[in-house]
Amino acid sequence: MIMGDEFCNKIFRQNEEWVKNKLEKDAQFFDRLKDQQAPPLLWVGCSDSRVPANQIMGVDPGEVFVHRNISNVVVHSDMNFLSVLEYSVDVLKVKHIAVVGHYGCGGVKAAMENKHIGIIDGWLRHIREVYKINKSELKMITDEQQRHDRFVELNVAHQVKNLAETTIVQQAWSQGHELHIHGWVYGLKDGLLKDLGISISSNESIDEVYRLEF
Repeated sequence: MIMGDEFCNKIFRQNEEWVKNKLEKDAQFFDRLKDQQAPPLLWVGCSDSRVPANQIMGVDPGEVFVHRNISNVVVHSDMNFLSVLEYSVDVLKVKHIAVVGHYGCGGVKAAMENKHIGIIDGWLRHIREVYKINKSELKMITDEQQRHDRFVELNVAHQVKNLAETTIVQQAWSQGHELHIHGWVYGLKDGLLKDLGISISSNESIDEVYRLEF
């Protein structure tokens, strides 16, 4: 048997054990879950396998809607992301959206360098724009690790701003939908979430040039 088969078999065994444990604690868990989902939060995070949204927050399935991409980037032309955003805001009526970066992010680190990687180079341009905007501050940080950590935080702040400027979010605000956008960072070293103190709840907090009238 090849290693791939062993790994997949392990996944299915663990899945069966997970179901068994869930049912032992709550016999109606899956009956409730199959009928509806009403998560209060949309998590916009990184694809990194070390940053699983539900486990980090200690919440069950059904409690968080999740979108993940490399380095938690909000791109206004990304139909995948926009579809998730529209569904979570217009259909699920989430009240919170968290853009969650993480220290030690490989995508952010790659955006600090000029090495050619491959097709991901086009995606990293969005993060390099953040570096360009904040180049003066970042160059003043001599310690490479501290500079990387700060870049992670600045990237989150930039993506929160991008998110607030989307038509979907602004239209929701115009219709009186309670919606709060937050910027968080996860620490791989200690497992803790850090609130960056960034929160936007209306288009009054964004630049006038991006404010839309409905």
